[in-house]
Amino acid sequence: MRIAILGAGKIGESLIAGLRSSDWADIVATSRREDRAQALSERYKVDATTSNPEAIHGADVVVLAVKPQDIAALLGEIGHLLSASQTVVSVAAAIPTAAIERHLPADVPVVRAMPNTPSTVHEGIAGICAGRHAGREHMDRAATVLRAVGDVVEVPESAMDAITAVSGSGPAYYALLAEAMIDAGLLLGLSREISTRLVVQTMLGTAKLLRDEGVHPVELREMVTSPGGTTTRAIRELEQAGVRAAFLNAINAAMERSKELARGEE
Repeated sequence: MRIAILGAGKIGESLIAGLRSSDWADIVATSRREDRAQALSERYKVDATTSNPEAIHGADVVVLAVKPQDIAALLGEIGHLLSASQTVVSVAAAIPTAAIERHLPADVPVVRAMPNTPSTVHEGIAGICAGRHAGREHMDRAATVLRAVGDVVEVPESAMDAITAVSGSGPAYYALLAEAMIDAGLLLGLSREISTRLVVQTMLGTAKLLRDEGVHPVELREMVTSPGGTTTRAIRELEQAGVRAAFLNAINAAMERSKELARGEE
């Protein structure tokens, strides 16, 4: 497949890097600036241009990787040039497939995706859903592209706002937790460097236990929590502070905001 990535920002560039590390060669990327396009070409050995219409010519998969507020302008430029033989993959947050399909000729398949920022280090995860004209072949094409930078889960479009709230915004929750734990280490007399190393490695190792060893979160917590011990005291404080409820409320609020953005509300 020839892949056109329109908009080489953070997610767009991470896709380029992931595909190239998988020895994918047939890639074209676009940028608004000529110097940026040239830099991408030199860094990743891909075709790069400032012309979106030029980039989509002959592409099997067209990835819309511009910011959500720029989607309408991009589709106004290239929408009429796309055909039903191509698969459009949108990674623009909160933009429904129907909103994209309105700018396209009949029967052009659209797949909506919600990747997250760990994609930049090939450890992301993306939720994907099919638009009205997207079938199994098109979903497989989109998944192939996105698996270059992490994992993929398929959901109905009604679940995409929840995907946004849980994993799209998720890295910010972990970053806030890491920040709090690092600050706690400072209060306990650790240097910032040591506190940061302890917290980051602990988060990484815990994630690997949950993912690679298949340990359930409850099982892992119980493994660490001995009766009357330090972790028991800490967990009690967290529960009394309502941390669990705060996370539930925060993620629900993120989902509601995603729905608002999808409706075009500021």
